[in-house]
Amino acid sequence: MRTDFKKNTAVGLFFASFMFLQFVILRMGNQAGCGFLTDGQQEKVYVFLQVFVICGIAFHIILNSALKKDRILRIISVASLFICGVCLAYMLFAPINSAAYIVVTFADVFCLGFIAGKVYLEMSRYYASGFTTGICMGIGYSIALLLQFLLQLQWFIRPAVTVFAFATLAVLCFVFLHENSDVEMSKEEANRIPLRKIISPCVIAAAFLLFIAFYSGYIHHLQIMSGYAKYNVYTWPRLLMIPGMLAFGLIGDYKKGKYLPLTALCFSVLAFLNVVLAGKSDTYWLNMCLYYIALSAAVSYYNITFWKLAAGTKNPSIWSVAGRILDSVVVIPLCLVSLTGASAGVVLSLNIAALIVVIVVMAVNGDFNLSERQAIMEKSADIQMSEDDVLSSIAERYMLTPSELRVFRSLVLTEDKQAAIAEKLSIKLRTVQANVTSIYRKTGVKTRSGLLQIYHDIQKQ
Repeated sequence: MRTDFKKNTAVGLFFASFMFLQFVILRMGNQAGCGFLTDGQQEKVYVFLQVFVICGIAFHIILNSALKKDRILRIISVASLFICGVCLAYMLFAPINSAAYIVVTFADVFCLGFIAGKVYLEMSRYYASGFTTGICMGIGYSIALLLQFLLQLQWFIRPAVTVFAFATLAVLCFVFLHENSDVEMSKEEANRIPLRKIISPCVIAAAFLLFIAFYSGYIHHLQIMSGYAKYNVYTWPRLLMIPGMLAFGLIGDYKKGKYLPLTALCFSVLAFLNVVLAGKSDTYWLNMCLYYIALSAAVSYYNITFWKLAAGTKNPSIWSVAGRILDSVVVIPLCLVSLTGASAGVVLSLNIAALIVVIVVMAVNGDFNLSERQAIMEKSADIQMSEDDVLSSIAERYMLTPSELRVFRSLVLTEDKQAAIAEKLSIKLRTVQANVTSIYRKTGVKTRSGLLQIYHDIQKQ
């Protein structure tokens, strides 16, 4: 049983708060130096924004690994929100054509990267706790997109933007101070995820992002050259991401995202057409529509995939945000080498090469074997299940994480108290308590005897 509607809605609003904050900061950050720097220099500002985002994420990863007390990390997280708010206030009301604006922008983006590390780690924990994070992501992204679109129609009315931006900071601050999810994985559990299961999504996500990188840089170039007047990446075609994100969110939650890689691949290749149509004014809006459909596929894929994998790794703070890091990493070299000036043939060749790599990796990873799992389940139903078979079936049915499954095993096969379970499994008592709470929520029972009944019912099937 999945968590209830209210809790999933709360997670969706939490993610919407972060995404809106990110949209506002990057929307203004992209124009940093306008009227102060040359066009060529301003294009490099976009690269530096990505670098500072990565640095902020890296800082969160380092602190999350180094600090043993959650309280200290929470204080630092709230402090980063405060600094972000101060910088944001300056960006909202100060003139953009100054060196000070550029410096403040980079500081704000660094804090944004740190906040992203925290938010993405929390989303991974929510997934491990049984939330429908695919739908939460789709709802959150959609709310943020729609709100930004409506506000930018009146973009010079700064108070309206200010109110919503600081409201999102308040929501994030509340969650950071009150979050109580505690998903820890032991070394043994982390090793249950083969290395290729982690590397493969990295390769696939990088290829998806490569498909859209050319057009992303091309549009950014047009924006600068037109003074953000004739060409604007934030116009109505961006709203096509709303149905895209919602649809991919549903697909990501359905059967643990079994169909997500193949579906994302099918829609990502739409970006190939951008290269052919780029530079033709009469197809500009068609280009924008194709770009945003492909972008929704790429973003949905790397978010949901890495949130799902992160909880089963030794370093969830790294892998939960791996897709977001790849998003910036792919953009940086392509902007530096001015791929937007390359011929359509060169760009298509790169995309086709990346597509071949994706198909090979997905084939090796088993992403095309859509009916394999169902066949195995039907076959296993005809034979008597062993203890491990029963537990595996329970984990599959109720979407238990490896950590929760180990605790479940101890709960139904021993009479140990939670403290004894923690000692035997070499994990913290609060981790056991968090896992027990999550197990009860997912299975829909409230007692240990109820869990034992589930075990016996599965065993008799």
